[in-house]
Amino acid sequence: MSGALAGPVLQASVETAAVVSGVLVFLVSFLVGTVAIALGAQVLVDRDTGFRRAAVTALIGALVYALVGVFLGWIPLLGPVLMLLAWVAVINWQYPGGWGTALGIAFLAWLVAVLILYGLALLGIATDAFGIPGV
Repeated sequence: MSGALAGPVLQASVETAAVVSGVLVFLVSFLVGTVAIALGAQVLVDRDTGFRRAAVTALIGALVYALVGVFLGWIPLLGPVLMLLAWVAVINWQYPGGWGTALGIAFLAWLVAVLILYGLALLGIATDAFGIPGV
């Protein structure tokens, strides 16, 4: 009888490790995305916009980017452009300054995320940036 229980117990521990690993990857990715958006906004908006706003922007931006990708991402050339435009629209909605400022924040956030991820890769930590498309 103990042999029959060993399988499910082992399987549960493997799933737990996968969940813990997934949560850690999400947290690191979310932190990188939030920091990147916060730095981009702080440089271009020229006032303290808050880390919480950057976190909300990263979460909503990632969700909108993914949803547009599901419904329109399959359209050649236009789909990825619409996905990126939707992400920039979230930044425009969250921060003052209009579309030009939003595009600047998006570019700086992408650049900061690339630099942070490069540094993490040098340390042997491979991840992506949650809330920053294409990184």
